[in-house]
Amino acid sequence: MGVVNLSRDSWYRESVAVSREAAIRRGRVLAAQGADLVDLGAESTILDAERVDVRRQIEQLVPVVEALHADGILVSVETYEPEVVEACLVAGAALLNLTGTAHHEEIFALAAAHDAAVVLCFVDGDNVREVGEVQLGEDPLPALLAHFEPRIAQARAAGVERLFVDPGLGFYYANLQDGVTRVRHQAGIFLNTFRLRELGFPVCHALPHAFDFFGEEVRSAEGFFAVLAALGRTGLFRTHEVPRVRAILDTLEAIAPGR
Repeated sequence: MGVVNLSRDSWYRESVAVSREAAIRRGRVLAAQGADLVDLGAESTILDAERVDVRRQIEQLVPVVEALHADGILVSVETYEPEVVEACLVAGAALLNLTGTAHHEEIFALAAAHDAAVVLCFVDGDNVREVGEVQLGEDPLPALLAHFEPRIAQARAAGVERLFVDPGLGFYYANLQDGVTRVRHQAGIFLNTFRLRELGFPVCHALPHAFDFFGEEVRSAEGFFAVLAALGRTGLFRTHEVPRVRAILDTLEAIAPGR
């Protein structure tokens, strides 16, 4: 899953598209580089990012979704707003990257009506912009399983057939601001991803950056975390660095087919 950010607040400059035309062009490039899906977002998840109202999100996202869909590219949209969900599904989005827990009945009904897949992101709050602290400990998996089980049941009851679960490792929880704490938490979940598969659905991971450790080599970070995620049997990798991650995953597949 290759990333296109239509918000200039994103610090990952390589993924930022400053116009609709630039977003369409980047989406096409990502597909050519090996992305199976192109994930579009109009509001950054970083702590101090601007809140983008529904109207602006729709104005930015819909033309890009329509253009990429017309090219035969599978499009994902990252949002937590029902109005944005509906507009983008009508425009041709195939997957919803759901970064909130509010309005779930309405959103799941829309996804089911359009036969769209849904990524259920772990969000401890109504949406990714309103999170507090995440539960830390020796084993974070029980809390994740307890979070996802009822949400999966709700989605299935609404008629959603294709789901992914995403532990939300790229979100900005208050107690994960320290670099060492954050990377230990992330690595522990990556390597235990296989345990989430007992939920019955594949796992999606947004690959992190660990800027405190990688510094000027931050563009190499997602490749490193892709290896950990692959060892944990991740099914879908969300990345800003499609060529790097694609090459790593292809190499791992050659070494151990089917992992």
